[in-house]
Amino acid sequence: MRYVDRYSSPLGWITLAADGAALTGLWFEGQKYAGDVSGYRQAALPVFDETKRWLDVYFRGADPGPVPPLAPAGTAFRQAVWGVLAAIPYGQTMTYGQISRILAQQRGSSSPRAVGSAVGHNPISILIPCHRVVGAGGTLTGYAGGLERKRKLLALERGER
Repeated sequence: MRYVDRYSSPLGWITLAADGAALTGLWFEGQKYAGDVSGYRQAALPVFDETKRWLDVYFRGADPGPVPPLAPAGTAFRQAVWGVLAAIPYGQTMTYGQISRILAQQRGSSSPRAVGSAVGHNPISILIPCHRVVGAGGTLTGYAGGLERKRKLLALERGER
């Protein structure tokens, strides 16, 4: 069974999806590549409660610590990219090229373009922090939730209000 809930954030409504035990999706309303939750049941689940508490702390401008259980669906390559994203510390950024080099060391090869596609299709925004990925030289590049949200998320993590 698949479940859905919503969270009101300072940056707009967020849809939460879960398999009952783990979070499988987290998207801003109107986000590019948002998951299709038609047919999901609205439910109150412990994983939703834990995710909402995590988001409450995050949007207060503090590092919320370990994330709730996650189960993003994707290819082995996308899973590897999302694993690198999950390791980017709160308040820090990494470039697509840096991620590509890490994956090349782990897997033998990788391209920044393929990394970009995997980052863009991250099904669990914020908790798998794709907003922390920037272009060469620190330039802000695409974000499925919109560049303005990306700016605000990075500013929040830097302690800027």
